[in-house]
Amino acid sequence: MAPDRWAAGAVAVRASWCPPWALVCSGAWAWARSRATSLSWRGPLEAQRGTLFVWVPVLLGVGVGLYFALPYEPRLLHYALAGAGAIAALAVALRIGMGRAVIPMAICLVLVGLMAAGARANIRAAPVLNSRYYGPVEGRVVTIDRSASGAVRLTLDRVALRNVAPDRMPARVRISLHGVPVQTIVPGQWLGLTANLSPPAGPTEPQGFDFQRMAWFDRLGAVGYTRAPVVRVAAADQGAGLLLHRLRVVLAHDIRRIIGGQEGAFAAAILTGDRSAITPETEAALRGANLSHLLAISGLHMGLLTGAVFGAIRLILLMGFRDRTVMPSKKIAAVFAVLAGAFYLALSGWNVATERAFIMVSVMFVAVLLDRRAISLRSVALAAILILLLRPEVLPEPGFQMSFAATTSLVAAFNGMRRVPQFARMPKPARVVAAVVVSSCVAGLATAPVAAAHFNRIADYGLIANVLSVPLMGAIIMPMAVLAVGLAPFGLHGAALAVMAPAISWILGVAATVSGWEGAVTHVPTPPDGVMPLMALGGVFVMIWRGRARVIGLVPLCAAFALWIGAERPVFLVSDDGGLVGMMTPQGRVLSKPEGAGFAARTWLENDGDRAGQGEAAARAMPDLRIGPLRVAHITGRGWQDRVGAACRTHDIVIVNQKLDFDPVGSCKMFDLSKLKETGALAFHLGAGHVVLETTRGVVGRRLWNSPLSARSVPKEKAAPNGTATEDLGEVFTLAQAAD
Repeated sequence: MAPDRWAAGAVAVRASWCPPWALVCSGAWAWARSRATSLSWRGPLEAQRGTLFVWVPVLLGVGVGLYFALPYEPRLLHYALAGAGAIAALAVALRIGMGRAVIPMAICLVLVGLMAAGARANIRAAPVLNSRYYGPVEGRVVTIDRSASGAVRLTLDRVALRNVAPDRMPARVRISLHGVPVQTIVPGQWLGLTANLSPPAGPTEPQGFDFQRMAWFDRLGAVGYTRAPVVRVAAADQGAGLLLHRLRVVLAHDIRRIIGGQEGAFAAAILTGDRSAITPETEAALRGANLSHLLAISGLHMGLLTGAVFGAIRLILLMGFRDRTVMPSKKIAAVFAVLAGAFYLALSGWNVATERAFIMVSVMFVAVLLDRRAISLRSVALAAILILLLRPEVLPEPGFQMSFAATTSLVAAFNGMRRVPQFARMPKPARVVAAVVVSSCVAGLATAPVAAAHFNRIADYGLIANVLSVPLMGAIIMPMAVLAVGLAPFGLHGAALAVMAPAISWILGVAATVSGWEGAVTHVPTPPDGVMPLMALGGVFVMIWRGRARVIGLVPLCAAFALWIGAERPVFLVSDDGGLVGMMTPQGRVLSKPEGAGFAARTWLENDGDRAGQGEAAARAMPDLRIGPLRVAHITGRGWQDRVGAACRTHDIVIVNQKLDFDPVGSCKMFDLSKLKETGALAFHLGAGHVVLETTRGVVGRRLWNSPLSARSVPKEKAAPNGTATEDLGEVFTLAQAAD
């Protein structure tokens, strides 16, 4: 009897004594086995032997992305069902054999990614300030950095706020210092100050960057600023982590003292991660030449540094022990390289980008210890798996996306070049030059769409700048950086830093020259939500799949670019406090004021692909505020109470940045401060004969990071299945809002 009939017969025999639920489960199992057995994947998958493992992080990433895209926070029951589904899918895969188990394993991995993201979000749960606060703040300094405006920022833990209950006390707060001396502040100090604090802000527009989510995973419960003096309230702690942080600060100061100028600031940034002395002009030049990645300690720096240590140690061992059977020089050098990378990670402050880079190089050097190929797509995949399971929150971040886009494309490209006989026959100097040009082209093409999507700019001459600069990073700057750190305890690091300085000066000169060329930067609008997933899946398919079928990956790539090109920005935007509005005109977006709400204004203009500043956008001719046929009134400033009633009688929509305590006469749709607190920032779109309003809360939904309640008591109200609901307000005005 065939296996399918055996299963059916077993169900029939057990029908006389099994409970109904067992019969249902047995029947479902038999059906699943029969369907899975009937699917023959051996043909297409035979050619993919050895590459299926590379798809594991892709499927985990799909699960992580699904978690962040949910319009509501999953409950314990949802996680239990996901876990049961993952176990069932794994059981089916093991039962039918891995040759036919592609679909069950894919389901299992997607569910594991979703559960990993949910677990991480709940583990990072910490109280968040639920209202504005002004008063004394005490805490221990854990990090010192600078904001986008150049202000020094302190991150404090073990926080104490006046009249705030211990169970509602933020785990960490971040405070910008304006006009406050900071020379004597070091990590580990216990400080007291008077500050203005507020909860982390949500997106400045629907579909925008969600700072609340990032702050949640950083356990950052409040942000703010102070103009008052900072006082020391207790002796500094002496923990190992804080001692390393102080070493980092001291080394950065010493490097800047020896080299001086922006060259010293650049050297301190790549060695210690301290970018506080980099001027806005230097940062702008590096961004305009697509060289800003040289400042961030990431895969390039970690790879160059550990590669320099690996090469130096192996060369020393080979000079002393010519018999390779006596001394396994490669494996010993790999161990030293991993230790050097770990020290570099600690010295740079354990930031996420450096941690990600360390995992990647560690996987590669472990492959050396195990006599496996160090640089392969499997090594990259293993690093991505570890990162997604340990820190799934990095998936939406540009650093993660650009790092793995560049690494995966480079490994795939050089694997292909090995099979080109003409490349192998080239003279060694020509191969080196070709490798530099190809790596710059491939990495630039792979990361350009990601950078454009997140930063709304394309450096048109970035390839030229990278070809002229990256070789110096590998040949001079990073080897000298290793030597400088090694000689620093003996006070002899000045010579190595002196060798670094001219190379850094060359890079800064290239950045200033290239970014100053006409048309060096092209500004682009933010793509719709579906563009990046389509682009990622299409690119991965093209790079990983073997055979002619890889051209299928071009379909989602083309679809992504078509969606991006056809995307339309909102015709009208409202900030979450009602203080700023922006209307799209043929000249670009017109803003309601030249100052104030600067972060929202800058974000709107960048997302539009508009290079204008807030003042320039506010100076554009402001026509009557309209959204299609609807008249809009924006009321701020003194006497707003008297103007609200009249505006509601003559306008369709009224926006006021105050809380109304009376009902105005009229038929307008009113958005006051109370209403905006519920909806978040607003975006109006023109449809076919109607106007659609998109709210931030409707897009984001109720999640751990935007709910005023703790992670253990998520509100019972749910958003609509797609995060929106429709409310008719007339023939031409349809509002899509959150159901809550």
